[in-house]
Amino acid sequence: MTASASSGGPPRHVAIIMDGNGRWAAMRGQPRSAGHRQGVEALRRTVRAASDMGIGVLTLYSFSTENWSRPAGEVRFLLELLRRFIRTDVAELHQSNVRIMVIGDRDGLEPALRKLFEEAEALTRENTALKLVIAFNYGGRQEITRAVQALAKKVAEGKIAPADIPPAVIGNHLDTGGLPEPDLLIRTGGEQRLSNYLLWQCAYTEFVFLPDYWPDFDADRLRHAVEAFRRRDRRFGGLTAQTA
Repeated sequence: MTASASSGGPPRHVAIIMDGNGRWAAMRGQPRSAGHRQGVEALRRTVRAASDMGIGVLTLYSFSTENWSRPAGEVRFLLELLRRFIRTDVAELHQSNVRIMVIGDRDGLEPALRKLFEEAEALTRENTALKLVIAFNYGGRQEITRAVQALAKKVAEGKIAPADIPPAVIGNHLDTGGLPEPDLLIRTGGEQRLSNYLLWQCAYTEFVFLPDYWPDFDADRLRHAVEAFRRRDRRFGGLTAQTA
């Protein structure tokens, strides 16, 4: 992973925890599925807005490793929504020069879903505008564990010495290897925690927590969060001119 942008310019990498679909629906007396459907519309608005704003990387927490514990019917519905989004939107995203990347553990996923991911990634691999990173079956602790296991295997095989594993090498073995670390993390829905999301990558990320539920998220709310980011004094453990 590479260093993040300063607060003077637009964030190179924005990560979002899309929270509040169920509560949005409950407030309207609707089933949770209605909230998830509207959440997909919010996703589409956000991708367009991020592209228009010149954001380089947009990472969305679409399905965590813990989400499998939800009721089976809701899990099936969420998976079908993801399939529909990829099937219906990938052509438009490709035309918009958006590159699609999927992070998370693919072991154990049904072959048809893995094939969808692979086809979307292959089709858009050469695109150079926004990188849309979909975190699916993703957990930060699990990601770090996979990286440590891969490095331990290399040590056991004599390919690398333990002393030759600085933080940068660990970062490059994560799912996000090669991407800049998030400058800004946005969480909707009023909660203020990471929920096992990008734990390593967010060491110096600026957080913006919004009370709005995800289905109401739009370009204006994204701009609001980005403006809040631009006002931050990012010191990365050191001093700036304002604090020296």
